[in-house]
Parts: sequence; C-alpha cells; structure tokens
Amino acid sequence: MDITFMVALVIALALFFDFTNGFHDTANAMATPIATGAIKPKTAVTLAAILNLVGAFLSTEVAKTVSGGIIREGSDGVQITPDIIFAGLMGAILWNMITWLKGLPSSSSHALFGGLIGAAIAGIGFNSVNLETLLQKVILPAVFAPLIAGIVAYICTRLAYALTARHDPETGSKLTQKRGGFRTGQIFTSSLVALAHGTNDAQKTMGIITLVLIAAGTQAPGTGPQIWVIAACAVAIAVGTYAGGWRIIRTMGSGLTEVKPAQGFAAETSTASAILASSHLGFALSTTQVASGSVIGSGMGRKGTTVRWNMVGKIALGWLFTLPAAGIVGALTALLVKTGVVGVLIAAVAGTAAVLFMFFYSRKSQVGHHNAVEVEEAGQAVRFAKKKALARARAKARAARSNAEAPTEAPVEETVEANEQKDSQR
Repeated sequence: MDITFMVALVIALALFFDFTNGFHDTANAMATPIATGAIKPKTAVTLAAILNLVGAFLSTEVAKTVSGGIIREGSDGVQITPDIIFAGLMGAILWNMITWLKGLPSSSSHALFGGLIGAAIAGIGFNSVNLETLLQKVILPAVFAPLIAGIVAYICTRLAYALTARHDPETGSKLTQKRGGFRTGQIFTSSLVALAHGTNDAQKTMGIITLVLIAAGTQAPGTGPQIWVIAACAVAIAVGTYAGGWRIIRTMGSGLTEVKPAQGFAAETSTASAILASSHLGFALSTTQVASGSVIGSGMGRKGTTVRWNMVGKIALGWLFTLPAAGIVGALTALLVKTGVVGVLIAAVAGTAAVLFMFFYSRKSQVGHHNAVEVEEAGQAVRFAKKKALARARAKARAARSNAEAPTEAPVEETVEANEQKDSQR
C-alpha cells in the first residue's frame, strides 16, 4: 500500500482517537461540579472544551515520551511502520468505545499504550518495546498516581469540613454549615483539571502522529511534534470534550459516591495537581484513574458518606483489563494488516462497523446533559407533581360524568387541591 495513503489513514484514525479521548474523559473535570450543581451541564462541557484546547499548547513532554520512548523507532532501534501504528490505534479506539458504552471511566491512555504494544509485539517482536520507559513512565504512575491523589483528596476533604464546622458557643451543638463557597470554588478547580487534561492527554495523540511521521521518514527521530500536529490534536480533543461523555459523567458524578461541594473542591484540586506534575515530568498518566481516585478519596473523607465499593470494583477491573484487552485487539489487527492491502481494508471496515454498531446501540438508552447526573431541582419537582395531580383529577371527573353524577368544575378544582395536598405530604 502507498506509504502516503497509509500515513494519511493513520493520522485520520489518530485524530478520531483524540476525539473519543475527549468525550471519554470529559467526566474527569466536570462530573463533580455538575453533580453538586456548581455548573450547568452544557456550560461545563463548553468550558472544559475551551480549556482542553488551551492546555494542549502548553506542554509537549508527554508527546515526546510516546513518540520516542515506549516504542523504539529510528535508525538506532526497531523501525516501526505506519501499518503497525494503525493496528495499535484500532485496538485503542475499540476499547474506548466499549468502555464508553458501558459507562466505565477506563483509561484512554492505557488503551492507546496497550494497542500500540500489542501491535508492535505481534508485528515486529518483543524487542520493539522499551520496557524500562514503559515501567517508569506508564506502569508505576498508573499504580501510584490514583493512590496519591486519593490520599490527598481524603486529607483535603477532612480539612475542609473541619475548618468550616460551626457550633453554638454556649451549647456546643452543631449549627447550619455554610459551605456554599466551595461550590463557587469548584468552577475554578474543575477548570484547572480541564486545563491539566489538555496538557497530558492531547499530547498522546501528538506523539502518535509524530511517531508515524518518523516511521514514514518525513520527520527526524527524536524530534517533537510539529505545530500543525499540536493544533490538529488540540481541536480534536476539544470537539470531543464538547460532545460530552455523559455516560461516564453519570458514573463519576454520582456512581461512586454522593458528591458535596467541599468534596468536589478537594477532589478536583488533588486531580489537577497530580496531572500537572505528571505532565511536567513527561509521565503519560491516566487522568481517568487520577480523577476516580480523587473522587473515592474525597468520599471516604466525609463523615456519613458511603462509597459504592461494588462500582469501584468494576472500575478497577476496567483498569486492569485495559492494557491487555487493547493489546490483544491491536495484536490481532497487526497480524491482519501484515497480509497486505486486503488485510488493512478488512481491519478498517470491521473497525468502522464495530464503532457504528456501538454508537447506534447506545441510542437505545440515551444519556445526555438532561439525565447524566440525576439531580432534580425543587421547582421542577413541584411542577411535575402538579401536572400529575391535575391529570388524575380530570380523569376522575370524566369517569364521574360518565356515571351520571354530573360533577361541576368546582369539585374538579377541589379534587386537584386535595391530590396536591396528598402529594406534598408524601
């Protein structure tokens, strides 16, 4: 197959992965402020999209780790080819779509690394993978970053509640706690998480595109991403973020623990700190794992809050299987594309069909900004109850008229009031 066509195909696939990364990871920044009511859902994803776009231009250290660290390339190492990168991306995208469909906040980063590693091993051999860099830049951060973020979020939550506790000076009894300031603070902390996400996750796709350009011989080994690559990846992840990963927002916002403003503030602060530090050091961190660890830690830090450990277990399984599952798909795709043009076409058609199937299947139980985090406002609940009461009253009135009881409009209104009183007492 023509090398130029293959490079173009890989770049297009990489940008699509960047798009899925955006909507897959929107929840990292915006699930908790949406759950606490700090930001309206559509406003939240718009803000996250803008800040992801900005963050993508702030650092390229992670991109260099991906393009010149994990997979060996260039004249001094194994020459990876565009078709192997294509196979790795296919594994990452399919795993991203599966976990999105199930609403599991798995790691897009580990899906990408798993797909690439599996494809490189199947297509070239074990010597194509730089195990030392993989351990230092991926495996160890994956283990320790969520734990550290969770511990920091736990401590911050405990401090937040301790410093804002109010008691009657005479009786010592608890007074009404005023923690509304944390809700306002969440606007800034969640924005910082979105900015940090751009500095880390957008870099991975930049690294992939740089890697394929190096593999095709159009860019020197060891160099960083070009400006057009940075801009294209920034736009792709921003558009994906704006699309909103509402299924995962539901899991992160209310599936792990009931989040209060002080908890959200603590979780977002620890998440942003961990991601920004990792981006500076060139660690290809899983922002999803860090955000999940922070939410769990903040839940444990608030008295009376119950963490849903069964959900935590499901997410942990998703983390555990992401690297090998994406690696298996990447390896199978690599074996297929090695057969030639026909294999590449079969892989492309099958992958596209699988993505389309999952998208249309998801429409059967659609999750959007209207039901991602199920928090009803009091005014809406009252209006909803009134309409139900009025409908019941009118139905009873029609039944009464059909039985020749000849009711008047006044009893209907009285029935409405009676039903509304019953509803208010429930």
